[in-house]
Amino acid sequence: MLYATPSLTSADERVLAEIGAMRSDLQHAVRQAPAKWTQDLRRALTASAIAASNTIEGFQVDVHDVADLMDGEREGIDASEADKAETLAYQQTMTYIQSLYDVEDFTYSKGLLNSLHWMLQGHHHTVRRPAGQWRRMPIFVSAAGDPLSTEYEAPHEDQLPALTGELVDWLNSGDLDADPLIRAAMAHLNLVKIHPWVDGNGRMSRSLQTLVIARQRVLAPEFSSIEEWLGMPGNTWDYYKVLREVGGPVYSPERDTGPWIRFNLRAYHEQAQRVQHRVQRSTDVWVLLDQHADSLGVSERQIAALHEAAIAGRVRRSRYEKSEGLNAQQATRDMQGLVKAGILAAVGQTKARHYVTGDRFPQAVLDAAQRRHTIHDPYAF
Repeated sequence: MLYATPSLTSADERVLAEIGAMRSDLQHAVRQAPAKWTQDLRRALTASAIAASNTIEGFQVDVHDVADLMDGEREGIDASEADKAETLAYQQTMTYIQSLYDVEDFTYSKGLLNSLHWMLQGHHHTVRRPAGQWRRMPIFVSAAGDPLSTEYEAPHEDQLPALTGELVDWLNSGDLDADPLIRAAMAHLNLVKIHPWVDGNGRMSRSLQTLVIARQRVLAPEFSSIEEWLGMPGNTWDYYKVLREVGGPVYSPERDTGPWIRFNLRAYHEQAQRVQHRVQRSTDVWVLLDQHADSLGVSERQIAALHEAAIAGRVRRSRYEKSEGLNAQQATRDMQGLVKAGILAAVGQTKARHYVTGDRFPQAVLDAAQRRHTIHDPYAF
C-alpha cells in the first residue's frame, strides 16, 4: 500500500491554477527568447538545483563551482574531492533525467530507478552498501544532531520488491486524472518513505519528482525542479519537518498527505516566481547589452560572455569558447580584448582564471542583473 493522493482544498486548487498560469507564461517566454541565452539560463538553473541538493545532503559546493564542474573544469574549484565526486554524480543523473524529457515510448520501471541510483551512488558501491540495488538491511533515519535517536524506521527489506513494484505500477497508470505536479509530489513522498536504497534516497526522490514533472512536457526539466527552493535553509528545515509529520515514525500509508501536497504547491509556486524573475532579468540584461554593444566596441558573440558575467557573476574563457563554438585562440583573444577595454577584469591565474565585470561594464546592465524582487507565499492571502 502506498501513501494516497489527497483531495485538494479550494485553496490548493487556487494555488495550483496560479502555478499553471505561471508555467504557461514561462513556456511562452522561453520559446520567444533566443536559444543562446535560454541555454545559459537552463545551465544556471541546473547548477542551482545541483548545488541545492548537495547542500541538503551536507555536500558543500558553491553554485559557481558546480557550473564550472559541469563544464569539465577541475582547477580552481573550492571543494573537496569527495564533494566534487558527489556533484559530478548528481550532474550525470540529472543529465539523464533531462534526456528523458520527451522520449516517446518512455515507461517507469524498477530497472530505471536502480539505474538512476547507480549513476548517483555507483562511486560508493560496496557489497554491504550496494548501488543500483535494493538494500538488504534495515534503515533507521536518525534525528538531526542525535545519531542514536530514530526519527523514521523504513519498511523491512523483504517488503521492498512489492512496494517498489506497486510504486512503478502507480507511476505508469495510477491517479492519471491528478495534476502532474500533484503526482510528482506523491512520487517523491512514496519513494523517500519506501527508502529502498542504503544511501541516496533523498536525492533520488527529488530527482524522480523532477522527472515526473518534466514528463508533462510543459517546460524543460531545468525549469521544473524545486530543488533550488528546497535547498534554502529555512525551506530545508520545513521540508524535513513535513516529511516527518506526514510520513510518521514508521511506514504509515494511511496517514493524511494533505500537508505534504500544500508544502509542495507552495514550493512550486515560489520557485516559479523565482524563475520568472530570473527569466525577466536575463532578458533585460541581454537587451541592454545589445544596446550598449556599439559604444563598448564589442561583437555580438562577446555579448554572451558579458551576459554571463552580469547574471552569474563571472565567466570562464573555456565556457565562452564552448558556448560560442570558438577555438582557444579566438576565445582568448576575445577575453583579452574585453579586459584591455576595462569591460571585464581577470581573476586568478592559468586554468583557474575567470573574469568578472570591470570598471567600464555598463552600470545599467548591472542594475538590471541585480534587480531585487519579492517572493510571496501563495497561501498567505
